[in-house]
Amino acid sequence: MIRISQYLAVMVLVLAAVSVALGATFIYQGIEKETWVREAMRVEKITLGLPENAVEAGEVIDSPEEAQAIADMIREHRRAIAPSYQELLGEDRFDPTNPKQLTYAQALNMENYLYLAVLGFGVTTVVIAVGAFMVIVGISLGAVGVTLLKLTRRISQRRFS
Repeated sequence: MIRISQYLAVMVLVLAAVSVALGATFIYQGIEKETWVREAMRVEKITLGLPENAVEAGEVIDSPEEAQAIADMIREHRRAIAPSYQELLGEDRFDPTNPKQLTYAQALNMENYLYLAVLGFGVTTVVIAVGAFMVIVGISLGAVGVTLLKLTRRISQRRFS
């Protein structure tokens, strides 16, 4: 019985180490991808909706809150052109020489880009949170494993003393 308890303690410690390692990997990947999304947004240099002094200072849209606000604003303006893409075209096909259709398509493209950035930030936040949870669980499992190992050693020393 003591041998089984020792094996169980070692298995819990291995599981703890794996959990901490995976959690750290999740956190690292989440931070890396969040940085990547933020840098990709900075490269595009989107300044729509920013105050003039912020634009002059070199600020760009590079956060989920800013991207969400601007995407919502673009959606509102786009729907002022036409409530939907189908209603814009009617029975016709897209005509890139039609300024109204072109403006609508460009707004739709920018809106989708910004909403995808918001989604990307959300996913990276979830990945970081899951990683942190895995690290906490790993540390807790490590504490349980160490405690279990110490208890089995004490019991075995008492039985054989």
